[in-house]
Amino acid sequence: MLSKNIEPAIASTKFHSLLAPFGVNPVINQEIFTAIATAYSGADRHYHNLTHILQVLQIINSMRPQAENPAALEFSAWFHDIIYDPKAKDNEEKSAEYATNILKLIKIPSATIDKVAKIILATKTHQAPDNDIDIYIFLDADLSILGASSWEYNIYNRGIRKEYSWLSEAEYRWGRIQVLQKFIEGERIYLTDQIFDAREIKARQNIQTEIESLSAGNIKKI
Repeated sequence: MLSKNIEPAIASTKFHSLLAPFGVNPVINQEIFTAIATAYSGADRHYHNLTHILQVLQIINSMRPQAENPAALEFSAWFHDIIYDPKAKDNEEKSAEYATNILKLIKIPSATIDKVAKIILATKTHQAPDNDIDIYIFLDADLSILGASSWEYNIYNRGIRKEYSWLSEAEYRWGRIQVLQKFIEGERIYLTDQIFDAREIKARQNIQTEIESLSAGNIKKI
């Protein structure tokens, strides 16, 4: 896991590299990155932060040979949680709108913009249309933390609890268990064979362990 001190520098390099082929003015490029970094570095961003973005980008990069529109995947990584209010029900819609407006401003091709919006909206339900490999890749990248090591998973679930600190322990336990059970009720969590093979078993183990802990009344200290 990267040091928090170097994450902004690494993130900046990756973002500027993404925009370079599109000929975006460097000044505008920096303004956009600053806005993104500020959003993801808020005091309330305990999981949905730059660490998460860089992790998503890492998975996307590993799946790049299979992607149809790699740029759309990378733009989606940067913008998919740009608007994040745990109490709201329209974060994905607002994030897709934000991304669309910014990408139109810097004249990204319309097909890529449309795909970015489609990908971001798909994160609301984590369901994908058949045969849309880019959405498959992105949803797997977004949920890759579920199949991480137990240590990384515990950091993740503590971060989620902090983001929902306004809920009582009983409310959080009930709601979190509902979310986790939906992940393991289906035939598979991960849509791509590559991520399924690498992370599915561990993801189910992590989720089951958390469900059992929550059911016993245990919540990671915040």
